[in-house]
Amino acid sequence: MKILFIGGTGTISMAISKLLLSEGHTLYLLNRGNHNSGLSGDIVEIKVDIKDESAAKEAIGDLQFDVVADFIAFSPVDLERDYRLFKGRTKQFIYISSASAYQKPLAHYYINESTPLANPYWEYSRNKIAGEEYLMKLYREEGFPITIVRPSHTYDERSVPLGMHGANGSYSVLKRMIEGKTVIIHGDGTSLWTLTHNSDFAKGFAGLVGNIHAIGEAVQITSDESVTWNQIYQIIADALGVELHAIHVSSEFLDACGPYDFAGSLLGDKANTVVFDNSKLKRLVPGFTAKVRVDQGIRDTIAYVLSHPECQKEDPDFDAWCDKVINGVEAMIKEIKS
Repeated sequence: MKILFIGGTGTISMAISKLLLSEGHTLYLLNRGNHNSGLSGDIVEIKVDIKDESAAKEAIGDLQFDVVADFIAFSPVDLERDYRLFKGRTKQFIYISSASAYQKPLAHYYINESTPLANPYWEYSRNKIAGEEYLMKLYREEGFPITIVRPSHTYDERSVPLGMHGANGSYSVLKRMIEGKTVIIHGDGTSLWTLTHNSDFAKGFAGLVGNIHAIGEAVQITSDESVTWNQIYQIIADALGVELHAIHVSSEFLDACGPYDFAGSLLGDKANTVVFDNSKLKRLVPGFTAKVRVDQGIRDTIAYVLSHPECQKEDPDFDAWCDKVINGVEAMIKEIKS
């Protein structure tokens, strides 16, 4: 198949790109070409900024595709541009939405594709919902062949999955653990969370590519394994070979402390217990199974991060903020008990 990816080299899309290339498909990558070097196979690079619609239109020319997937569309405005560019040019258009779009707070922890979409805490999620609604309208009224994919927390070898971190990623939290410092776990750490390795996500996604039964459908792709945040942080500490020192702080308090905006990522997402029903995906992609267990995936990711200095981005501002929050909570407890 001739497949066009807008983006194609991110945490989720890089694994998909590698898998589809290994299967012999022709992959067109429409991006600025900054991260394409990690890929090999039948690749056609279209080096252009998709935000420059006229330049993108010229670069695409009269090409036709079996599948187009946009990994960097975050609002209906982006999708309106995609529709103008690819109407009549593709047999399937795949939009990467987000499982964070599901109703918050959840009426039931067990989530499937019919769970209502509503997230008052996170603009990112509301924009994803609006994007879904726009595309479904195009499908119903004009037959535009859309498929909506909803990933949850998907990770790769470059970033350890955490509940919260600063602007420079997860390494600052690993560094705190290595140094024996206390780390913050949001809430009481007992809510269930689902982590999906990008290699598993890629298998589910690849099964939807060119799948006529996926047209007009929204499909979530996650692991079937759910663990608590306490377990996640303990797995990380065990992989580092250190003792876990943790303090539990409410998500509301963490968001109120600023300057970090945790309303969306915590209150609108990670503070909620989520368990996913992947039966629809398994009907559409027979044989799909997520095989990377959380402890195995995190252990491999930590090994990669510790052996690649470019992944070790320190964050003194976030580190100082953590100390300030922890000291404040401990001082408050001490004062109340005195």
